[in-house]
Amino acid sequence: MQIIDPVRVKRSYTLKLRGKPADVFPLLCPVREREWTRGWDPLAVYSISGFAENDCIFTTGEENPESIWVITHFDPLRHRIEMVKVTPGMTVARITICLAKNESGNTDAQVVYMYTAIGLEGERFVKEYSQEFFDEFMQFSESALNSFLDKCRKEENGGT
Repeated sequence: MQIIDPVRVKRSYTLKLRGKPADVFPLLCPVREREWTRGWDPLAVYSISGFAENDCIFTTGEENPESIWVITHFDPLRHRIEMVKVTPGMTVARITICLAKNESGNTDAQVVYMYTAIGLEGERFVKEYSQEFFDEFMQFSESALNSFLDKCRKEENGGT
């Protein structure tokens, strides 16, 4: 057996979202994410309910190496979800998202990604996974989610 010092990186970011946690949380789903993220299209989703749930599994990766995602913690009451993403031969990631109501009545979404390399390609990926890159990725997600939430709110108000 080998005991290997992990090559690991952890990045966090807090998204400011224009919606209540109860409205945002259901959108953190491999199926519902298609509604607000252009280009998001999981290859397969294994789910009893058809949506995010404990032990839901989904796969991604037509352009990138295929990855397997497992929802390991799903708590709609506390607005918390945790997933493990395995990209074979490359990385294992743990993604945690915790939603909280902020002072304006909207949502702060704390997102934490921790990648661990499990191969040489993964080591390169981890070493290059900068905070700046992660911030840009999170800002893209924040903008997409807020646009979707604004559109939903406008539709609820009769288009005004």
